[in-house]
Amino acid sequence: MSKIKVCIVGIGNCASALIQGIHFYENKKEAVGLMHYKIGNYKPDDIEVVAAFDVDKRKVGKDISEAIFAKPNCTTVFCRDIPKTGVKVSMGKILDSFSEHMKNYEKDKTFILSGEEEPGKDDIIEILKNSRTELLLNFLPVGSENTTKFYVDCCLEARVGFVNCMPVFIASNKEWADKIKEKNLPIIGDDVKSQLGATIVHRTLTNLFKNRGIKLERTYQLNIGGNTDFLNMLDRKRLKSKKISKTKAVQSILEKPLRSEDIHIGPSDYVSWLKDNKIAFIRMEGKLFGGVPMNLDMRLSVEDSPNSAGVVIDAIRCCKLALDRKIGGVLVSPSAYFMKHPPIQMSDEEARNRLEMFIKGKIKR
Repeated sequence: MSKIKVCIVGIGNCASALIQGIHFYENKKEAVGLMHYKIGNYKPDDIEVVAAFDVDKRKVGKDISEAIFAKPNCTTVFCRDIPKTGVKVSMGKILDSFSEHMKNYEKDKTFILSGEEEPGKDDIIEILKNSRTELLLNFLPVGSENTTKFYVDCCLEARVGFVNCMPVFIASNKEWADKIKEKNLPIIGDDVKSQLGATIVHRTLTNLFKNRGIKLERTYQLNIGGNTDFLNMLDRKRLKSKKISKTKAVQSILEKPLRSEDIHIGPSDYVSWLKDNKIAFIRMEGKLFGGVPMNLDMRLSVEDSPNSAGVVIDAIRCCKLALDRKIGGVLVSPSAYFMKHPPIQMSDEEARNRLEMFIKGKIKR
């Protein structure tokens, strides 16, 4: 079985957790923590990172095996023994890929822009082609709208599939989705739904309210964390698409969406010492039998980046199945299961069933 050749844009905590996981599950007989040990004939260690881009001085030019542990990355190290890959992190496109306030923050959190010359589109395309990249994985920070679109354009010209893990609407935007389909390239997106994160828990509880006849009247979801994702999101101007993505993921479960003033979902604050730990506070207020009020308060604490990687490791392999089957365009079923803002929202149960059918080749997308 040939390797799945992947390029990663953004060598932050999520990339670190994913690459650690690829090696952690190598030759493992017990697949604890995986939704699928095999997808088609592909195991986790069949994924090979052949190219990478970042713009931080501490990562550019380093072997990927070193760059994933460079500051300001702070996720849990669960697989330290990563062999040298021979693949160095290339200087990426800057555009809007970082928030200005991150240049002047506390020690080890500060963003340090590399002094290397910024590449042009042709440079990126050349790296993708020379590395024989099949799929590009987008781990750019929230708010990187223009940078994401730049890399999608590169993928179109280099004929590379796309897994969009962040909330810039590409798969769920008809214009972009049509361009990708014209090239017969697969895409899964948008905005990864973590393995057991705030969004999937909030959706599940919302569905429980609905199935048990409880009228949900108001709800909020507040998230705090200490990684660079939360530091980046202190710039509230970068949050528009993130809030839309997370809110629609919950609203889509309801038969009648809540009024905007009755639902609040989004990142709340940055707490440095939490590092990669994300804490979510969910409150749901409703009425049950006889119109009697009830409420639910829940606190979820989880390591953010491994939680993401547990989904991305499946999304990559599903995208590779589409390449093998010569299927282009948005992979609707994997997107609905793996992502917060897919082009077609489904219940998690329906999305799961359709995903299994896609993996077995019983449905095309």
